Amino acid sequence: MKQKTNNNLLIYQKYMDLIYYTNDIVRKYPKSEHFALVEEIKNSMYVGLRMLMHAIKSYAIPDKLKYLKELDVYLSLLKVHVRLSYKYQYISNKNYSTWSNLITDICNMLGGWINSCQKK
Repeated sequence: MKQKTNNNLLIYQKYMDLIYYTNDIVRKYPKSEHFALVEEIKNSMYVGLRMLMHAIKSYAIPDKLKYLKELDVYLSLLKVHVRLSYKYQYISNKNYSTWSNLITDICNMLGGWINSCQKK
């Protein structure tokens, strides 16, 4: 049981790193995007955080899976927002790469967590 707690804390820490990075990046977006794309990015991120917290706190496997799958949807939305940001040249190639890698790391951890829940 201790191992699972450590994994949960690791994905939580990675997610917090994603939030810090995202907040630093979106500050540089043009003002015209602050109530459109930036708001969508932050909404996806914070609702995803809420789903992660629910999953960590849930004891029943079906509930946990429901929250993990919802988190996966919000991460997919965030990937789309990042691609749009790059396409519209709001972020540099380096920012795009770093941001995408942060999201991919979390998605990989999430996939492993979902698989482990489905095996039970």
